[in-house]
Amino acid sequence: MKNIYNLAEEVIEKASKLILQNHKKIRKISYKTGDSNLVTNVDKEAEALIIKEIISRYPEHSIIAEESGLRKRNPKHQWFIDPIDGTTNFAHSYPFFCTSIAYAENGIVQFGLIKDPIAGDLYTAKRNKGAKLNGRKISVSKTKTLRESLLITGFPYDKKTSRLNNLKNFCNLTLATRGVRRDGAAALDLCFIASGKADGYWELKLSPWDVAAGVLILEEAGGKITDFKGQKYNIFDNQIIATNGFIHKELLKHLK
Repeated sequence: MKNIYNLAEEVIEKASKLILQNHKKIRKISYKTGDSNLVTNVDKEAEALIIKEIISRYPEHSIIAEESGLRKRNPKHQWFIDPIDGTTNFAHSYPFFCTSIAYAENGIVQFGLIKDPIAGDLYTAKRNKGAKLNGRKISVSKTKTLRESLLITGFPYDKKTSRLNNLKNFCNLTLATRGVRRDGAAALDLCFIASGKADGYWELKLSPWDVAAGVLILEEAGGKITDFKGQKYNIFDNQIIATNGFIHKELLKHLK
């Protein structure tokens, strides 16, 4: 496991360097679906770099990646890769995006890494060994009530056409809390809850590469994660509530 983790750490730094080098010189922007689900040439180049490094050492491993989909090999070993979570931000030079890499063994995520290339921050977690930011242990906030909380959320790509667009929840919770932030990168949002910068987070219609690393980081930092019914969360679920634990029940009551 140590060798696999070391590889992930090496490759996320390489991807981060590539992303920073191309931050303000994107050559091509295209659309996957709708007019807000973007992909750039840098997303594809960063993902190709990560996958090439992994399969050069572990060709038998399976990979689920945002841009290239599923590379099905040995299901015992599985990687979840989001080369740039927050592509719309990246395309506009808005400084809130990250690279997310997680590794699962027998369906259980063993470690996760999330790199914020603009801030230079690396969030990491190994199962049952805690979560860290740049090598220092992190933990969730101690905020006890929803009215004292700062929350984070996001909106799905089909927000213009679907009734499940999170807008009512956003309005209601803006009034019930100190505020709600929407910065557009789920993986980094989860890291902000894990490191106590905010107190709770919820979102709809995410993909496993968005959350696989961030969920472990938050859990290892002492946070709580469920679906909207309060049931155990799975990274393939389409609803997530992630909090410091103290405000979880109160937040559940507000979400529909």
